[in-house]
Amino acid sequence: MFLRALNLAKIPVLIAMFVTPIRFFLELAGLPENVIFIIGLLWLTLAFAVYWGIKLYNEKQPYLLLLLSLIIFSPVSRFTVFVVWWIDTKWVIGTHYGLYFDNWIQALLNHVVYGALVQIIPGFLLGSMTLAIMRYRKSVTK
Repeated sequence: MFLRALNLAKIPVLIAMFVTPIRFFLELAGLPENVIFIIGLLWLTLAFAVYWGIKLYNEKQPYLLLLLSLIIFSPVSRFTVFVVWWIDTKWVIGTHYGLYFDNWIQALLNHVVYGALVQIIPGFLLGSMTLAIMRYRKSVTK
């Protein structure tokens, strides 16, 4: 089960590794926050949760597999946010990434632990709703 979840999370993690640096550079380029806001890990998580809900509805334990995939994906995807915080703080670049935390422990806990929960909870809710809809549609069409 864990290996299946790890396999499901592999490509999303690779995609997520590019999302934060892209957002960071767009912020440095001076794009307004309302434009940059749509490029983020939460939106990416929600998109993958829907995708996994559609893909996993025929699995034996789809809800557990969805949750495990999110638990693997979310903290790993947040690591780039921590790295960008460190870059912003070390070189005083001035993006929003460097505003809130005074030391690496605060940043690591917030970006990786709390940030992962902010992704896992809504991702699991949306993915579960997608699974329920897909399973309902399957039962109606039989």
